[in-house]
Amino acid sequence: QVQLVESGGGLVQAGGSLRLSCAASGSIFSINVMGWYRQAPGKERELVADITSGGRTNYADSAKGRFTISRDNATNTVYLQMNSLKHEDTAVYYCYATERYTYWGQGTQVTASS
Repeated sequence: QVQLVESGGGLVQAGGSLRLSCAASGSIFSINVMGWYRQAPGKERELVADITSGGRTNYADSAKGRFTISRDNATNTVYLQMNSLKHEDTAVYYCYATERYTYWGQGTQVTASS
């Protein structure tokens, strides 16, 4: 079993920045992909960004140029630096990690006030 613990969410004014962190622990052998999804009220969960163990990144169009995903393989931690936040970025952000299975964090609320 792998556990994911997120931190860093909160309330910020539009235009501000937040940094999310997600640390994996437990019976970890080799995590391949780590990343972030988000879900706004009344909307489906959508991919924000992900990163492979080799450092290859993938971003949603809405995140390109504003968000940066990074990863520390030594500590199995993934980060999401979010700059120039918009009101429409308001959502619960979920971390995930793929090993043999896909594991999810509990979610952290990000609110960008307009």
